[in-house]
Amino acid sequence: MRCDRVWTNARLATLAPGRPGLGVVDGGLVAASGGRILYAGAADGAPGFEAAEVVDCGARWITPGLIDPHTHLVFAGDRAHEFELRLNGASYEEIARAGGGIVSTMAATRVADEAALLAATLPRLDALLAEGVATVEVKSGYGLSLEHELKCLRVARRLGEARGVDVRVTFLGAHAAPPEFRDDPDAYVDLVCDEMIPAVAAAGLADAVDAFCETIGFSPDQVRRVFAAARAHGLPLKLHAEQLSDLQGAALAAEFGALSADHLEHLTEAGVAAMARAGTVATLLPGAFYFTRETRRPPIEALRAAGVPMALATDCNPGTSPLTSPLMAMNMAATLFRMTVEECLAGFTREAARALGLLHDTGSLEAGKQCDLAIWDVERPAELVYRMGFNPLHARVWRGQ
Repeated sequence: MRCDRVWTNARLATLAPGRPGLGVVDGGLVAASGGRILYAGAADGAPGFEAAEVVDCGARWITPGLIDPHTHLVFAGDRAHEFELRLNGASYEEIARAGGGIVSTMAATRVADEAALLAATLPRLDALLAEGVATVEVKSGYGLSLEHELKCLRVARRLGEARGVDVRVTFLGAHAAPPEFRDDPDAYVDLVCDEMIPAVAAAGLADAVDAFCETIGFSPDQVRRVFAAARAHGLPLKLHAEQLSDLQGAALAAEFGALSADHLEHLTEAGVAAMARAGTVATLLPGAFYFTRETRRPPIEALRAAGVPMALATDCNPGTSPLTSPLMAMNMAATLFRMTVEECLAGFTREAARALGLLHDTGSLEAGKQCDLAIWDVERPAELVYRMGFNPLHARVWRGQ
């Protein structure tokens, strides 16, 4: 059988749903053609491949290329001064209500043009790619006006053109009410629903719509309006839910069949049950938990018992998770949330793909899926979760290249 490339002499962590655990295959082989996997399994008994190139992996481990399913990569400026305020005792909510937080980044982002935003964002993206990321979700949400949200979405689309990476773009216009709508957030929600979402959909600039359902964000009733508008334009849904309080956002996300509900530190048993029934993925963000010094963990045991898929993400953003290391995020998830090695690796591959609605196309080493691989210089997969400040990536393969 002819193919473009074969990787042999490898140990595979396939993460295939039909295999137990990590789906380990010793003495493994991966063959690809046209950017897709033809075969991923044991070399013994594999079809005879005639490849243009054969890569000897030297008994290294191959996992699916990593997927970061929740980031806010496109922004200008930083919020290091707010970090100092938190060190001196100010809370995230206090800073936001005093004009900091998201609105602070909005001001810097509005004055930056597309070229400046792209230049500021690429180093953050490159840091993710250097740790094996092949697919990344990028949210808007720092423009908070039609003009500037469209600008941020265009920059997010350009990231995929500038680098070999699959970028999924999410419209997060309902991230915070900008200063001009501070006294009338419902009017801003009208703008999001009646003007922004139709314009974003018409321009084909978003793959999903998200909102921040929180006491300092938007109420469940306001989010319901955003979701209805998004659904009317055929856009899948995601939600920031239960990060700072329990507004039952996860149940709302589940009601609308959202791909994921994210954060979830204050998730209740009722929310867990609703997500389980709907198949909504729990995307957990240990970087934000760590950086804001949160003490209430997401209910990992309850999610696990209910069979709710758990994805992991860096949540890279300027205010609450300036993190560009999926490897560090896995270590945080293990140490802070008590997740297992298998759950951490699945969280940045198979379940991250599920959280983006892409499991049919990526997230595991299976025939027919995109040939996105991460090849690691480790003796066992647990090292990817165990080590801190250590990047053992040997090679990153995107679409077979």
